[in-house]
Amino acid sequence: MPATARLDTGTAARTLTAGRAVILPNPSPLTYVATATNPQAVNNAKGRPVDQEVALWVHDDTTWADLATRLDLTPTALHTALTLLRDHLVTLLVPIRADTPPAWAAPALRDGHLLLFGARWQPLIPLLTLFPRLYVSSANRTGHPPAATADQAAAMFGPDTPVVDADALRDTANPHAATTMLRIARDGGLAHIRHGAQDRVHGADPARYLEHLRAATTR
Repeated sequence: MPATARLDTGTAARTLTAGRAVILPNPSPLTYVATATNPQAVNNAKGRPVDQEVALWVHDDTTWADLATRLDLTPTALHTALTLLRDHLVTLLVPIRADTPPAWAAPALRDGHLLLFGARWQPLIPLLTLFPRLYVSSANRTGHPPAATADQAAAMFGPDTPVVDADALRDTANPHAATTMLRIARDGGLAHIRHGAQDRVHGADPARYLEHLRAATTR
């Protein structure tokens, strides 16, 4: 499948419109994700408590603009946060100005921070454009690793949760992992929270990855 080929997302679009979860791809070396227009559907698909936190998928510029005014970040740190989300594809914990976030962001709240994901992979943009506000989590059932291929996702979630197969556009021969998770402070300082696909290539010490990011985001 050429890189410009359109993915078959018709079933996924209908399922999202109906309020149910679907499984979508990420570019390698990231794994697949479970997403829906409501957080309960994501948690139901994953077989975990419906009120468990999920990440808010801020792929849409309008959603990001609505959220940005509520984040407790300096202007420079706000720019860094968006760069980390869109260019480095990490999952990011971001401080919020008030204890109570907007209702649509509350499912992503953790200890005064919002859990955000911001990837905008080109093959998915036609689908994502239809759903500017989504909730997202790794494509795994409780106790299992995230799915690295469409076949793994289909086997794990079964026929009731559609999988958008993009393995022909991905490098499935190499190891995959869920996203690295970071926390950003008001002044832009970064803390490493969870190992993942992005920091793995920088070795076991997360300080090396954080040093790489500081250099990359201050150019």
